[in-house]
Amino acid sequence: MRLSNIRCTVMLLSHIIRLGGSPLLPAPSNGENNVRIFITGASGWIGSALTAELIAAGHHVTGLARSDASAEKITSAGGTAVRGDMRDHDLIVSEARRADAVAHLAFTLDFAEFDETVDNEVELISKIGIALEGTGKALIAASGTPILFGQVATEEDVLDPAGPAGSRARTASAVLALSDMGIRSALVRMPRSVHGKGDNNGLIAALVGLDRQLGTAAYVGDGQNRWPAVHISDAARLFFLALEKAPSGSVLHAVGEEGVPMRRVAEVIAAKTGLPAAAVDPEQLGVFGALLGGDQPSSATATRRLLGWAPSGPTLLDDLEAGYYTD
Repeated sequence: MRLSNIRCTVMLLSHIIRLGGSPLLPAPSNGENNVRIFITGASGWIGSALTAELIAAGHHVTGLARSDASAEKITSAGGTAVRGDMRDHDLIVSEARRADAVAHLAFTLDFAEFDETVDNEVELISKIGIALEGTGKALIAASGTPILFGQVATEEDVLDPAGPAGSRARTASAVLALSDMGIRSALVRMPRSVHGKGDNNGLIAALVGLDRQLGTAAYVGDGQNRWPAVHISDAARLFFLALEKAPSGSVLHAVGEEGVPMRRVAEVIAAKTGLPAAAVDPEQLGVFGALLGGDQPSSATATRRLLGWAPSGPTLLDDLEAGYYTD
């Protein structure tokens, strides 16, 4: 067992001993039976699934909503919406103070202002840290699995500031630094594909759209390069477990499948769309080329051992076969 895995296990055992049983979310601060969770990105793909999980468990969810449509989605699910965006620092800090735990899932993927977006996020996390210092409250944030081309990424691997996801490494560091301030902070790293019925904006949906434009179900090279993947239900369940009992400073991997060969993905897309499956020059794919051609498997062995997480949802190929991305 790696030292980092031993350390995480010891941290969890100490946490259980301190609580006298299974580690749970803190006692609610609102005098009621349910726990208050504040979620940024509550109306998004993963946020919506997490909101449903929490509400089904009897917790109260307050979600940040940038639009009337987002607010309606949160309230329809049984949560409470507060209007604002990631630049409304005072509002977000106030909601974090009121909550028993915080789940941070929001991120605006605007490549034209990517660095500015990360700058804002890091500043916001710092302000939340000051507000929650010493409270022991949980702040669990979404991140991405490391891209180590050709090497299986584990929970102990760090995001490379000079690598493909370099800017997000600053956010990850800011979140984990809160564990030194009496905050139970942790990261849940998501793989390239968080798939399922209703996924219209993820990388697999983008790949299918690109294939249709090219007239080819594309892969790069021999197509044996792999993408890690997880079903949306399993991703939401892991985030729930992290809020409930992840030790402070944990790095978790929401990986259901270590690596799905992209040629197999292309072949299923081809069968469902009638397009030919073929290798293409990555230059034809623009910014998507390196991503599609990269071999970037990732494991979740330590995460499963630490939290007892057992992904059971459909595989990526199952969801492609079901036609969720092509019908």
